[in-house]
Amino acid sequence: MITLVLINRNRNFGIIKKCLNSLMLQSNTDFELILVDYGSEEKYVIDLEKLLIEYPKVKFIKCSVHGQLWNKSRAINIALKQAVNPYFLIGDIDMIYHQDFFNYLDKLKSEQKAIYFKVGFLNREESLNEKSFADYKINHLSSIEATGITLYPTSLLKSINGYDEFYHGWGAEDTDVHIRFKNAGYAVEFYEKKTLLLHQWHSKEYRSNKSKAPFHSTLEKINHCYSQLAVEMAKTKANVNLSWGKISNESDCLKLNDSPDFSTTLEPVDAQIKSFIAQFKDCSNKLISVEIKDVSIGDKIKQTLKKILGKKYMIYLNMNDVNDRLLEEIVFNYRAQLYFYSFDRQKNIITWKILF
Repeated sequence: MITLVLINRNRNFGIIKKCLNSLMLQSNTDFELILVDYGSEEKYVIDLEKLLIEYPKVKFIKCSVHGQLWNKSRAINIALKQAVNPYFLIGDIDMIYHQDFFNYLDKLKSEQKAIYFKVGFLNREESLNEKSFADYKINHLSSIEATGITLYPTSLLKSINGYDEFYHGWGAEDTDVHIRFKNAGYAVEFYEKKTLLLHQWHSKEYRSNKSKAPFHSTLEKINHCYSQLAVEMAKTKANVNLSWGKISNESDCLKLNDSPDFSTTLEPVDAQIKSFIAQFKDCSNKLISVEIKDVSIGDKIKQTLKKILGKKYMIYLNMNDVNDRLLEEIVFNYRAQLYFYSFDRQKNIITWKILF
């Protein structure tokens, strides 16, 4: 039997319904279906739970990590830790699945091999249509480099500690696990004989300047370089020094709403940001809150003039640079902590609460 995991954060309900409907119409229904919601907004989750009443086959796991960076790897690992079936399939909530998909999986599955699949991408207009699988017009197909939808022997994926939870944001976590799977001596095969999956178009709202969700401008590049090192280092196991697949306790998450033990407001001054981060090393069992507000153009000009005149001056940072620096600190050192982070790019204000 196969466990299929789908990961979600604030995805459009129309897209989710098309995905789940295609899974409910499978000719082979002998599979387990887990949907992990990783950090959707509170009202959205309430509506999602109402929607899922229509789909009793779905086992729902809620991770109350709204305001945290997207971490697909951790969300997958949460489901992997609970999986008891011999095969584990990484799906996608944006897909429409061929009605015979699980029949094909039963024929293809192997105890010593991972198999990933070609995907047909639909454009925006075609994604809005209600059609049978065969009638959709595919805009373009994925290549061998697209490593997302993969079927693993569960025990082998667990033996390499699942997905590497270093990866935040988007990109490279799927490639990384393929690399480590091969490094461990197992085969990875690309199935492209038939298109069994269709990807629905959707916007990338997290990239919008209107979004307050945490987003690092170059994290995808960092992820890519990190994955390349997995090749050079012949890495097999991930998450060696951290507990992986750990679900955040909902009652602990609510502690982020408590009054902080320490609260401060900073300007985007290089020395202030560095000293604030340095103080984290001595924090224990404390809730820390910080608000970083940009300064006026006049203040920045004043410091520039002081520099020109050879006087003592403050180094003001661009707020996007401050954002990236703080998010890197989270990814590199504090990803296991509970936190809430937002960046209002319209007002140039960063808000960060973290529980130690």
